[in-house]
Amino acid sequence: MFSILSLAKMLRVLLGFVVLSSIPASAQLVPPAAPEELSERADSPDPFERETPQDAVTRLLNALGDQNYSLAANYFDLPDEGAQDDSAVRGAELSRQLQAALDAGGSLLPFGALSDEPSGRIDDQLPIDMERVGTLSDEEDAPILLSQSQGPDGTSIWRVSSETIEQLQEIKTRIEDPTDSSNDKDLILAGAPVQDWALLIGIAAGSLVVFWLISKTVLAIIRTVVSDREKSLPYRLASAALPPISLILAVVAFHLWAGSVEASIVARQFLLRYIGILGWLGLVWLAIRLVDAAARVITARMRRRERRQAISVITLVRRSAKVLLLVIAVLAVLDTLGFDMTTGVAALGLGGLALALGAQKTVENLVGSISVIADKPVQVGDFCRVGSVVGTVEDVGMRSTRVRTLDRTLVTIPNGDFASREIENYAKRDRFLFNPTIGLEYGLSAAKLREAVGIIEKVLRNHELVDDEDARARFAEFGASSLDIEVWAYITVADYAESRLVRQELLLEMLDRLESAGMAIAFPTRTIHVVQDEERKTQG
Repeated sequence: MFSILSLAKMLRVLLGFVVLSSIPASAQLVPPAAPEELSERADSPDPFERETPQDAVTRLLNALGDQNYSLAANYFDLPDEGAQDDSAVRGAELSRQLQAALDAGGSLLPFGALSDEPSGRIDDQLPIDMERVGTLSDEEDAPILLSQSQGPDGTSIWRVSSETIEQLQEIKTRIEDPTDSSNDKDLILAGAPVQDWALLIGIAAGSLVVFWLISKTVLAIIRTVVSDREKSLPYRLASAALPPISLILAVVAFHLWAGSVEASIVARQFLLRYIGILGWLGLVWLAIRLVDAAARVITARMRRRERRQAISVITLVRRSAKVLLLVIAVLAVLDTLGFDMTTGVAALGLGGLALALGAQKTVENLVGSISVIADKPVQVGDFCRVGSVVGTVEDVGMRSTRVRTLDRTLVTIPNGDFASREIENYAKRDRFLFNPTIGLEYGLSAAKLREAVGIIEKVLRNHELVDDEDARARFAEFGASSLDIEVWAYITVADYAESRLVRQELLLEMLDRLESAGMAIAFPTRTIHVVQDEERKTQG
């Protein structure tokens, strides 16, 4: 539940930005180095790392935050004509003007919205070599454009375009030198005035408090309207969704307000970039709480219906969804921090493949459990035969199925093997076959034998739990010691114990009626005829 303690933790995170801001801006984002050091980097063809719009804007902001305007001059598309010193001076002056314009109300796109592709965005209705990354003024249509060009070694680089440079020189209002110590903003922290840090953090904290109070109020109103909160799905969903939604809305509100407030662009972009992490965490928090709420509701319904297999599936899906959401959150946070996720995702895929190969039996049992639960050949409580195992199913888990045998032992069968075996479910029978063979004594006449068949058929047809449509008795054969009558009928009960009682009633009724008619049940006998030789008789 989103409590005051949770809010305090979030505020501590925001206040932690101030602590981080005491570190130089070069250590916060990407360390800007001298051109001599940059030229030695083997991982970047361009010494100033301007291969993508995202890189160019990030490194330009680093230079502005350190007030290293000579370095920032390298991110402007200036003509090569004239003296190199004059070009450097002009570039440094343009850097100051750009920072002043942005501080006075201009804006840059958040870090995540900047393209990290060398080709930039191709669906922004701009020429292929142009990229819009912000606005110089909130009152004029003065976009900040980057232009793509070729470096000395043929490398593609992005710099502030000549069109933006011309518009920058035309904007004269609300522009002051950020390095002028005569203004009120004389205390600079991490490239931005302390007052600006305090203003932006106050906006963030105020947004969190306002939306947290709104969510609490809405939840209290719903609580008074809903009588049975434990069984109300709308209340459960609202209780799960409102706290993270309040965090998400606070992040959105901060983006809207911070984008137009007159504050240092360095502080704004820093907070806009890293408060996006809270937005991602809010989305994942919302998704996890909704998954948990839905799983609890569905699990309660399945428990009332005694469908324990379905509960196992719900548990598996819930855990898998939460793990997937956490992985997405980690990737999003790492991407916001500037890590290259392409290699990470590829390594994650290879690691998952290796894990799957190493846990092949586990995966097989997991797939088998899904097959058993989806196909439902047996359910908990069913009496069945699985291979050579006969007993009652006690549990269908995610790895194995447990069967209680007639000897009261517990047999655990991995679901991979369970799903591949022949399963005979006795609990699914709608009737039981009644198929005894009744042997009568030799010596009965044919008429008596016909009478016996009729007596047996009558017993079958008169019993209310015997399907008389298929009930029949037939003289089958002359047995070794009896005249065999075969009986064929179905007992229309589903319970095994009850079927045994009906079977007993039928056999006793048949025995009683046959004895009353003077016909006895045969038992194994053998007649031996001794033939003596006539001559041996005479001698005797």
